[in-house]
Amino acid sequence: MGGDRARGGAATVLHADLDAFYASVEQLLDPALRDRPIAVGGGVVLAASYEARAFGVGAGMPARRARRLCPGLSFVPGHFADYRRLGDHVLEILGSFTPLVERVSIDEAFLDVAGAGQLFGSPADIATSIRRRVRAETGLPISVGVARTKHLAKIASQVAKPDGMAVVAPAGEEAFLAPLPVELMWGVGPATRARLEGRGIRTIGQLAHTERGLLDHLLGRTAGDKLLALAANVDPRAVTAARAARSVGAQAALGRRRPTPELLASTIGSLADRVAGRMRAAGRAGRTVTVRVRFTELRAVTRSRTLPAAVSATRTLAEVGIGLAGAALAAHRREPAVTLLGVSVSGLVPEASLQLELPFGPDDAPRPGTAAGAARWSADRAVDAVRRRFGPEAIGYAAVAFAEGGGVPDAFRQLAERALG
Repeated sequence: MGGDRARGGAATVLHADLDAFYASVEQLLDPALRDRPIAVGGGVVLAASYEARAFGVGAGMPARRARRLCPGLSFVPGHFADYRRLGDHVLEILGSFTPLVERVSIDEAFLDVAGAGQLFGSPADIATSIRRRVRAETGLPISVGVARTKHLAKIASQVAKPDGMAVVAPAGEEAFLAPLPVELMWGVGPATRARLEGRGIRTIGQLAHTERGLLDHLLGRTAGDKLLALAANVDPRAVTAARAARSVGAQAALGRRRPTPELLASTIGSLADRVAGRMRAAGRAGRTVTVRVRFTELRAVTRSRTLPAAVSATRTLAEVGIGLAGAALAAHRREPAVTLLGVSVSGLVPEASLQLELPFGPDDAPRPGTAAGAARWSADRAVDAVRRRFGPEAIGYAAVAFAEGGGVPDAFRQLAERALG
């Protein structure tokens, strides 16, 4: 199927994306907030309604700046259980049309409806039915893009927002893409957009006709080749339904940050806490720890280490992860900034009961059965018990809890991680 997507085929891929999801849920729960500019969050904007976006308010913006831009802005706390409930309900609706549903976040998913035509009609008919059912059953607006590839379907859903639908026939792909701004493409963030604009490349059509050598110079060969392919709608990725997770991971986007030891300790520590907690909740442990470090212009490196025994200890994962990230940065000293850090654990196995080891060898903390490993095992489960009873913010690890610059509640991160299994 992937090759067919790259060369030809029908427009049977849908991208369904709930509009301003968190803010829309808040306006649904409290009718007094409808048609008003609102932001979800406290010190930082986590999500903004379309009414607030019209004033320039956006996610990640400090609350003080948001209020300056929009004096009538109302901040509301997040109702995470309702986000989860409504997001899952929409996923059930999507799954009633096709088993080929690939959830990419709590509020968006891809569908392949190539085999659903006899039951539900054309892809456009299915998109219309999805929008009608989501509105009727949840009260939420949703935009749907229909196209031949995942990349184009996602762009189409963005063009259709808010609360709309866009169908791109194969014969009209180039005409549809050509006038659109490059920032609608995957992989084009503010830095890449600025580099392209510096050479007069503002639209996808201009990008598609740019010399490969120029893009290699501006962005590097890998990023340049990827964007050229996407600008021509060459995207071989198929829609893949959810399957049993082979790894557990989390990542943090950092903007552009200088890679200091403090940044590594706090960020990797937070990621390790999230990953280890999810493994323990699922009764799993893993042996191979992988760290991903992304620099500017999409350049990224990974480092891995396989431990002598499967672990799920937060502190152990943090120590291994910090070491791996440090090694990656040491090998790329000329990189001035990091934009993302990620931690994942693979080689998952059912977590066995703690089996203490005789003290014949060194007290190697990564092995759960050593004295230090057993202490970490007990501490983690005490933390888990407190969080189950009093909530995820009730207790934390000092290096993470007192670190500067977080701002995004763990409940928001957990929504995305839960959606992806």
